[in-house]
Amino acid sequence: MSELECGAVQNEHTYTGLRIASVFVILAGSSFGALFPVIAKRSQFFKVPKNVYEFAKYFGSGVIIATAFIHLLAPAFEALGSECLGEGWKTYPWASAITMLSMFALFLTELFAFRIGTAKLEALKVNYDPHGHDLAQAGHHSAHGPEAERSPTHQPPKEKEGDSSDVEANEHARVTAFYSTTMAQIIGVSILEFGVIFHSVLIGLTLAVDEDFKVLFIVLVFHQTFEGLGLGSRLAYLDLPDAWSWARYAGAIAYGLTTPIGIAIGLGVRTTYNPGSATASAVSGCLDAISAGILLYTGLVELLAHEFVFNPEAHKAPLGKLLYSIGCMILGAGLMSLLGRWA
Repeated sequence: MSELECGAVQNEHTYTGLRIASVFVILAGSSFGALFPVIAKRSQFFKVPKNVYEFAKYFGSGVIIATAFIHLLAPAFEALGSECLGEGWKTYPWASAITMLSMFALFLTELFAFRIGTAKLEALKVNYDPHGHDLAQAGHHSAHGPEAERSPTHQPPKEKEGDSSDVEANEHARVTAFYSTTMAQIIGVSILEFGVIFHSVLIGLTLAVDEDFKVLFIVLVFHQTFEGLGLGSRLAYLDLPDAWSWARYAGAIAYGLTTPIGIAIGLGVRTTYNPGSATASAVSGCLDAISAGILLYTGLVELLAHEFVFNPEAHKAPLGKLLYSIGCMILGAGLMSLLGRWA
């Protein structure tokens, strides 16, 4: 690649009206994908069958895993392997290293957060599994696996009336465990959204300046809708108290806005931004690698392993239901991988 190509701005200025319209089209598609599962799960107006929710949940898990491998890790290798970058970037597989560091950072953060939380709960004489696999201790079904329908837990469990200060201590411990579980869920989904948002802003920026705009635009409408469906289904299944119910909608709205914001930024800097420059390649490559590590850890550990391998309900579920869940996940991963052919 020549120095001219690395330093000059050679963005396309065609389809300006359609590029501006893409802000609103992708806003509608990504917002619908993320918000619909959240609204439909809690609305009396929408009589959506339970099977639809289960399909969206497992389909979304496959989408997230494919996004990490196909839409983040591969572009990170491409960007950090750019000929515009200096020799220091070529002497080591930085995309792999940054992805690995991102995964370990997330693992250590989660590990020590749960150690601290568990120690505090043990001081209150409460033992609980933050992933909901200890059904007797957690007091509700696992939030991860093929589960039976359950009513949402909007209030902390209450202890039956009795005498002595033991009742108060027990009540305090149960409330603490309940809100600790809530925070664990919110942190988990926030980490997932953090990785997705990085990716969404970058692809929005690319769409605003890419010469193959029409093909990329069509693909990204489906891409963002599917990805939003994956995130929205996770948000919909959060078991939160009333005081935290806004978190589901805030997460869905934030996702819907990120790609349009990226497109708007790209349109604004189209005359000065060069996506092939050394700086742009280094920044986008590092962000893609970080996001890939986040989604790989979340998708493989939090979604796949905890939904199937470590979930007692998945072990006892009928074989047909288990195969259906796995099939939905593979379908989501397959379709998202196919979209990687064009974007």
